[in-house]
Amino acid sequence: MATTGHLPHPTNDWLLLQDKFYRKHTMYELCWRNIQLDKFKIAAAPFGGPLALIRDDKKLLVANQQQTTDLSIYLYSSSGKLLGQIECDGFRVVAMDWNSQEQLVCVLNDGTVRTYSLDGEYRQFSLGQVAKETSVIDCRFWGNGLIALTGSFKLIAVNSMQEPRPRMLADPGLSAPPCSWTVIPPHMTLSRHVEVYLATQSTVLIVDSKDVQDQLVHEGPIRTMSVSPNGKFLGLHLDDGRVWVVSSDFQNKLSEYHIDATYSSPPHQLVWCGTDAVCLSIENTLTLVGPFGDNLSFPYFGPIHLIQEIDGVRVISDEKCEFFHKVPASTEDVFSIGSTSPAAMLYDAYEFYERRNPKADENVRNIKPELAGAVDRLIEAAGEELNADQQRALLKAASFGKSFLDLYNGNKLVDMCRLLRVLNAFRGSDVGIPLTYRQFCALNADEWVDRLIHRRLHLLAMRMCKYLALNPDRVYVNWACAKIKAATHDEDTLYRVILEKLGGKLSLSFAEIAHTASHLGYEKLAAKLLEHEPRAADQVPLLISMGKDQLALRKAVESGDADLMYYVLLYLYKQYALGDFFRVISHSPQATALIKTFFRQDPQPDQHQQSWQVLRDFYYQEDCRLDAAHLDLQESLKETDPHGQMAKIRSAVALLHEDKDRGFEAKICEDQIKLVKLQLDLEQLAGRSFRGLSISETAYQCVIQGLGSKAAQLRNDFKIPDKRFWFIKLRTLVAKRDWTELEKFSRVKKSPIGYDPFVSECIQALNPREALRYIPKCDAQARPGWYLAVGEYGEAGKAAFAIKDADTLTEARKQARNQVTIAELDQLLAQLKVK
Repeated sequence: MATTGHLPHPTNDWLLLQDKFYRKHTMYELCWRNIQLDKFKIAAAPFGGPLALIRDDKKLLVANQQQTTDLSIYLYSSSGKLLGQIECDGFRVVAMDWNSQEQLVCVLNDGTVRTYSLDGEYRQFSLGQVAKETSVIDCRFWGNGLIALTGSFKLIAVNSMQEPRPRMLADPGLSAPPCSWTVIPPHMTLSRHVEVYLATQSTVLIVDSKDVQDQLVHEGPIRTMSVSPNGKFLGLHLDDGRVWVVSSDFQNKLSEYHIDATYSSPPHQLVWCGTDAVCLSIENTLTLVGPFGDNLSFPYFGPIHLIQEIDGVRVISDEKCEFFHKVPASTEDVFSIGSTSPAAMLYDAYEFYERRNPKADENVRNIKPELAGAVDRLIEAAGEELNADQQRALLKAASFGKSFLDLYNGNKLVDMCRLLRVLNAFRGSDVGIPLTYRQFCALNADEWVDRLIHRRLHLLAMRMCKYLALNPDRVYVNWACAKIKAATHDEDTLYRVILEKLGGKLSLSFAEIAHTASHLGYEKLAAKLLEHEPRAADQVPLLISMGKDQLALRKAVESGDADLMYYVLLYLYKQYALGDFFRVISHSPQATALIKTFFRQDPQPDQHQQSWQVLRDFYYQEDCRLDAAHLDLQESLKETDPHGQMAKIRSAVALLHEDKDRGFEAKICEDQIKLVKLQLDLEQLAGRSFRGLSISETAYQCVIQGLGSKAAQLRNDFKIPDKRFWFIKLRTLVAKRDWTELEKFSRVKKSPIGYDPFVSECIQALNPREALRYIPKCDAQARPGWYLAVGEYGEAGKAAFAIKDADTLTEARKQARNQVTIAELDQLLAQLKVK
């Protein structure tokens, strides 16, 4: 196939291994100086991440060489640019690696784990007492977790460094350090638990949280183990120089390779290149071993360090950073020699078109049915390409093919153009992140923005957000925080600079920026920034932490959020003396109402007196007599001792008398005191409790207990109306079934409540015969209904006839069963109809 004249053919650097092509691409000429990799321990972050170098204290340095001799950790980008330095004075780093947030994790020999940001800030936690007592001798890392091997050959696991909870794994029973070991992360195992592979002199053990399994691998010992990116395979280097590729359960051996006997030392590293091949670093030589033992070797002039990526290997030498990987299928489709795929034909057509050759039209016509697929394949190949010129040529060819399609969504081409601009910016030597398209897609775009932010590449992060339509708020916030941390201006100048950049962006979290300013001692700047925070829930806690309590209360009240107001009020209640607390909240009616409501609620029994005492103190200070009286009355209701209850009511009466408009309430309370006193006397006479009864209930019980004089006294003392007293006595006598006394009572005088209640109560007491005594005394209109209710149908008919009530008379006729009565009722009905 043809290619553009000014571009070298892409297949020039392809190398065939078995039936797959591999290529090596130089990403950077490293800008560091006087670095000899073999004198350092190196930890490299995946996905083109930074390098951490610390001098290997087990190796000697030549004194006259101009390179570092201290034990600081140096952080470099993949282009060799120094990103930072971490001082290691006073502690020894046993192992280090990068977590998934691109933070450097250092494990110290005493079991302390420190997580460093690129700024050098760190937080730490301990692996526990066992690690502290026996020390840590080695570690393995994955994502956000780690496994530590202690001096007693026990394993300690931490599954999340954000919420570290160290726990012991099953005891492997080792008496000596393993020959080699590695881990398979939880998301790659069937059990969803981390699995540790320990190679001993005689076998391989798999250890998890509960069990130890012997794999009965008698070949060995195994000196190096490496897990494939998908966790399904293991690369093994045996003591006799063989390299095996086996399944992770050791059931299948997929490949075997014998290291050339001319090498005097074992491999320094064994890593995977994708999932199809393994790479060995042996005496300044990179050896690629394929699935069937075929190999390729690449000599270097000095030591190299291999970094396993999901789709290849990053190779760091003293002078270069290179990327070695399998040629992607889409690239092979387009550029392999003699390819007749639709994508290759379309690319040729574009080349012919550029040279004004009429074969361009012929090629397009030949692949017309597959043209849309060919365009997609070219776009995919452009994404996989690391050379910007080649990307441009592939995208132009895709655009050329798209122009021949009527119904093709061009968003895929536009999105790839935008993404490649982002990827090329990442790959620039000033940024130093040699990303591939597959690596970029393995993480979400927000994570890549965060990685740029951590390197303080805010401008690039902003442009990335713009191109990929992401929310840039966290970029602005982090920029402002970084500006404050590196401040060289006074607070007013800083405020103006930040506001010029962020002013008008209402969705930003100014609270986070203000928190940074407050933490660094810029209290004035923090207060000004908080004025721009639109979310009171973020604003108020920070104001409290800054000691601006009254402002926090005002903001909470303005927000109208009751929970937020309670948060502030309870904080102030705990922090302030009671008098000061009352003064602070007295200026806010809403806060005052809430605090009253809070302390009025029924608290726990042990807090009851304390809460109401607070309310009483508050009412006293604010001169709220009526509220204090109400509180006393509420307390009296909860009082179990009658004397204590009367004391509370007297206190309420005294407060009510101070207000001339509350005379009625004071009189009611005084009556309650009299009632409690009377109830105490009644308890002594009757031998039962009258506590908590109302006046009517007390009178009722007096009659029940035969204390008629006390009932009369109660009637006179509390001026019980005649109607109410008659009702009380009626119900009492009926309840006692004292029908004789009831009849006497009905004849004392004319009933103020009439006689219908007498009839009704007797009927409810299931004594209709007694009810008949009082029906004649009822009004004429009510008599027919009452007679019906007690089953006297003949009398009901006569009463109905007397008032000419045909309906009730008819109803009595329907319900009657006695023939004589029926005849009488029929006669009455006939007479009523004649009239």
